[in-house]
This record gives sequence, structure tokens and C-alpha cells, in this order.
Amino acid sequence: MVGHRTSLASGLYEGCKAEKAIKFHFSTSLGAIKTWSPKTTFTATPRNGEPFTVEADVVLAADGIKSNARRDMLKTLNINADIIDTNQAAYRIMINRSDILDDPELLELMDGETVTRWIGEKRHIIAYPISNNTIYNMSTCQPDVNFAAAPSETYTTKGSKPAMLSVFSDFCPKIQRLLNLVPDGEVCEWKLRVHAPLPTWVHGSVALVGDACHPTLPHLAQGAAQAIEDAAVIGVLLGKLPDSSPATINKTLQVYQKIRKDRAETLVEMAAASGRELHLGKGAAKEERDRQFEELKKKGGRVPDKWADADVQKMIYGVDVMKIADEEYEEMFKSI
Repeated sequence: MVGHRTSLASGLYEGCKAEKAIKFHFSTSLGAIKTWSPKTTFTATPRNGEPFTVEADVVLAADGIKSNARRDMLKTLNINADIIDTNQAAYRIMINRSDILDDPELLELMDGETVTRWIGEKRHIIAYPISNNTIYNMSTCQPDVNFAAAPSETYTTKGSKPAMLSVFSDFCPKIQRLLNLVPDGEVCEWKLRVHAPLPTWVHGSVALVGDACHPTLPHLAQGAAQAIEDAAVIGVLLGKLPDSSPATINKTLQVYQKIRKDRAETLVEMAAASGRELHLGKGAAKEERDRQFEELKKKGGRVPDKWADADVQKMIYGVDVMKIADEEYEEMFKSI
């Protein structure tokens, strides 16, 4: 069974609620980091309220690709690592089972246990059933048009259904029927951005986590997964602190970076490379890619779609980062 991201978020939230030591501050953003060590202090800014100062032993900044913590860290260290436009955008669509009961072909997709990818020049759609086969989840990728002139802080926009249908007008009839089921006025488009690899994820007692330090394109399905790996490693490492001094905290966060940085950045580039191969236009490279797909049907081999490639899957799912953190912490700590 495959769940939706909201199910994951809800599960994490419920798990946190069970811990009495966790206190939530909803609708509150990290404003600016004032000090990095020995105690980290930062401004918290409620949506409807006065800013207040927070002091912490450790700050794990998982504040996304628009991270204020990253902004302040890079400014403090005199580092430039700009957000990069990928010239790609995405529609995210969920089709309810009740909407396709009279369409046997679409019901077959809903009742299947497979992920389907439709690809075309500079575009693709990936889709699969979720929530006990009651919802068909679709994610697209297409050239960025609506955000081209938008300010850098704009990441989502209400899209046009006719424009969406036009972008995928040459895709198969199943896609046309699925996209036509999207209610007018409920088309939402996301801009896909990344940023240059950072020289460091750590400063003082602050560590960047997830999209704040390694945002990735969705072509490898590793965005949230890599953030979870970050969190899992940090959880193991902080449980091994020999003491709570700022120096020990900083070195431990550097161990986190040592375990995670190269792996995460490799997968970020692999996701981008997979997108480039999926989106090929006419020419020799596309012909070779299509030949490999045909060969795959007959006798297996390399998969041009890296998400489905056995060797790539082994690289992604065959590494136990928590085990590495548990077994190699002391040696890595001493080496820093």
C-alpha cells in the first residue's frame, strides 16, 4: 500500500504529540538567527503576533528551500549558493475513485499495484494508486511558463485547466480523461527549484536538514525520503553525545554532515540526470533511450528511468544510514 504525503505528515504529528517534551508553535516561522554558539538564539515570528526570541542547545533547521536559516548561515560565512531555477514546474493531481467508476480502463489503473510513467519531450507524468486504491495520485513535470516572470518567493500558483490540457494534449487518451476530471479552479502548479550544493550544512550548533540543504527534483522520488534519512541519522547521533558542550554538539553535527552530504547530493544530481533523460526530444540520444526501453521488455538491463533501475534502487534502499551512524560515530567524531 502506498500512502500520500499528508498521511506521512499526520503520522509524524501524531507520534510527536505522544511525546510530552515536544511543544508545537503553529503558524510561526524562523525569522533570523542571532547567535550560533555556545547557545543558539533566533527570532520566532508568529503569523498573528509579536516576534519572540528562542534560545536552544541545538537547532535543526528543516525550513525548506526558502530556508531563512540557510540564508543567515551563508551570510555569516560569506558564502554564495543561489537558488537555481530549473525551468520546470509540476501539477499535482488526485483523482477520486468515485469519479471513474464508469471507466474500466481508469479503474484498472486505480486497482493496480504499479506505478505508471508517461513521458514526452520536456514533459512526463507519473501516477499510482494510494490510500487503499481510493485515490489515483498524479504528478506531472512540464516547462515552466507561469512562473517565468514571477518573483523568487513565488512557488505555487493557481493554474489554468485549459493550459494544463494543452501542455499534455498529445499524450494518450487515458491521460486526457484523467486530466479532464480535475475540477475547474482546482488546478495548482508548483515551481521546481533547487540550489547549488552548499560548502557546509553546519555552523555552530545549527544544522540544515532536508530541502534547506539538498532540495531535489521529484524524478527519483527522494525528496522527503532524504530528509527522513537526515532526521534518522541526527536522532542516532544526538543519542550518543558524550556531553552537551557546544564543541561536542558542533562536532556531532559535523558527523551528521559527513554521513549524509555526499550521499544526498549524489541523489540530487541523479534525479536531475533522470529528468534530462526522460525529457529528451528528437535525436540520437532519444532513439538510444527508446531502444533501451524496448530491450528492457525483452531481456532486462539498464533502465533509462533511474527511479526504476535495479542498481539505483540498491544504492538508495540498500544503505542503512542509521547503522552507519550507530557504528561509526565514535571514529568519525575523533577524526573531526
